[in-house]
Amino acid sequence: MFLSDPLLFSLALLDTGAILFLLIYFVITLSDLECDYLNAQQCCSKLNPWVAPKLIAHVFITVFIGLQGHWLLMLANLPMIGWLTYEIINIPKGNLGLYDPTEIHNRGQLKRSMRDCMVYLGYYLIFFFIYLYCMIVSLLKEDPTVRNDDAGNFEY
Repeated sequence: MFLSDPLLFSLALLDTGAILFLLIYFVITLSDLECDYLNAQQCCSKLNPWVAPKLIAHVFITVFIGLQGHWLLMLANLPMIGWLTYEIINIPKGNLGLYDPTEIHNRGQLKRSMRDCMVYLGYYLIFFFIYLYCMIVSLLKEDPTVRNDDAGNFEY
């Protein structure tokens, strides 16, 4: 336990908020492709560099939550790590990344990508509010009436 709980949950809020903004960027870029404002090459070159950082950010906060001893939150985050890892591992050979310009219009892959982004948005939005609740609870756990003066004596 090297971080205080309010600091941990503040980091979790920042991390989850960054992932939410990234997912909104994914949805906007995919919808631009769907409306033909972008071509497939432009869309995929904008999205593929952000696939691994999304996984790394999620693993980062899950590890810190686990190190702090919040086992239920860590266990709730593990399925998303598994799914994101599964997506990256199962990229077919020869593709440029998770989003490939030659296949994004085939077999409804664009619709599937949009659906996945919406599911991710829902998941991270729920966890954003869970982390917010946990941060507020951890801030309120301290007794605000107990104060420590300069000599180390407690005043009430």
